[in-house]
Amino acid sequence: MIRIDKEIEKMKETFRWNPYADQPHNIGSRKERFQHHFKYVGSYISLITSNLRKVIPILLRYRKYKKKMYIEPVKLKRPFAVSVSSAGKENMEVLKCLQELGILQSMVRIPSWEKDELDEYKKFVDLLSDNGIEVTIALLQNRDDVLSPSRWRDFLEEVFREFSDRCSHFEVGHAWNRTKWGVWEYKEYLELAHAAFSAAEDYKVKLIGPAVIDFEFHLYPPLLRILPLDVLSSLLYVDRVGPPENTQCGWDTSKKIALLKAVVDKCTQGEKKIWITEMNWPLQGTGKYSPASGEPNVSEDKQADYLVRYYILALASGFVERVYWWQLVAPGYGLIDSRGGEWRKRPSFYAMKAMASFLDDSIFQGCFAETDVKIFIFVKEKDVFAVGWTTGEALEYTFPGRLLKVLDRSGKDVLITGNKVQLDSSPKYIFLSGDAPFSAC
Repeated sequence: MIRIDKEIEKMKETFRWNPYADQPHNIGSRKERFQHHFKYVGSYISLITSNLRKVIPILLRYRKYKKKMYIEPVKLKRPFAVSVSSAGKENMEVLKCLQELGILQSMVRIPSWEKDELDEYKKFVDLLSDNGIEVTIALLQNRDDVLSPSRWRDFLEEVFREFSDRCSHFEVGHAWNRTKWGVWEYKEYLELAHAAFSAAEDYKVKLIGPAVIDFEFHLYPPLLRILPLDVLSSLLYVDRVGPPENTQCGWDTSKKIALLKAVVDKCTQGEKKIWITEMNWPLQGTGKYSPASGEPNVSEDKQADYLVRYYILALASGFVERVYWWQLVAPGYGLIDSRGGEWRKRPSFYAMKAMASFLDDSIFQGCFAETDVKIFIFVKEKDVFAVGWTTGEALEYTFPGRLLKVLDRSGKDVLITGNKVQLDSSPKYIFLSGDAPFSAC
């Protein structure tokens, strides 16, 4: 008990929240973190064992899913979601911005170390819920919750008791595969999750997880084998300095999503819904407000382009039901810049607004196959339209048939001549007059 108390005190000194980027500071240097991980080598060996049993079936399933991506029709029903944070006196402004976006799904993060502020969170959630915004709650942990399980259980009980009448889904833990969030091996996350399942039984709420950040799918098999989660979540980033079509060790957004679907389906009983509960691109020139210092920052225009491209690549796959952008208001990466006297809506805000208005309740039908061109076809009521962009140089693309209108990323009219459209890295909405042939991307 004395050892645990000392470690808690040590971690209280180590856990430091960065209010500018809405995340903890790293604990220790890279070398110190590596030395720490080395202490848990036994846990990593058990991970390898768990994955070896599944690797061949998963890869075979992945190959099957990759072949059928972007071929079969996909109904997009309220797939767009945005995470929000309480803004105190500006909470009504948060609501108005969500309503302007046309977004009906939100996620609110509640940290365990802010348990004494649940009344303020309740007012915020009530405001959103009373105005037709569905709220999912993400339960954030730190090292204290691992070392003092009763603390975590008390937090879960209070949150479920206060919010279960308003929120049906709760995400268990957050980005726990990063030591700065307080979990140092996957078995510690399992303990947090088990406590959540135990507490959730009395409140009949649904649990989401495992909330793994980045491309670390090897963590899923040992967890999904044990945890009967209602929805599977991933905080899936791809390339925070480049477009979503870029690759990481040969894996782009589409391939990662196909692999995630294969992992989930082979490690659970029956098909589970998959939600991407966090993604964004940090912004250049935002200094201490950026969650990723240095190179991984893009311009506001690129952020808006990449946002649309990511959503379409993910949702048209048919493997992801919902994607949350983190978050609505944040100087370093949000859809709105809150610095200064008035909130400034960035290009990404208007890109999200246009995309949601066009694609919500639409049916993805297929896509044209080109080397550097991405053209996805959708049908919504009587409208047939494409969303197109290039991953290489700008070019003039000839569409079959007559074009009714072309709109830019924000929904503004683009001048057209005949059936040719100038495509570049910024997605455009091309409304078509008739049926158009399409094949697999």
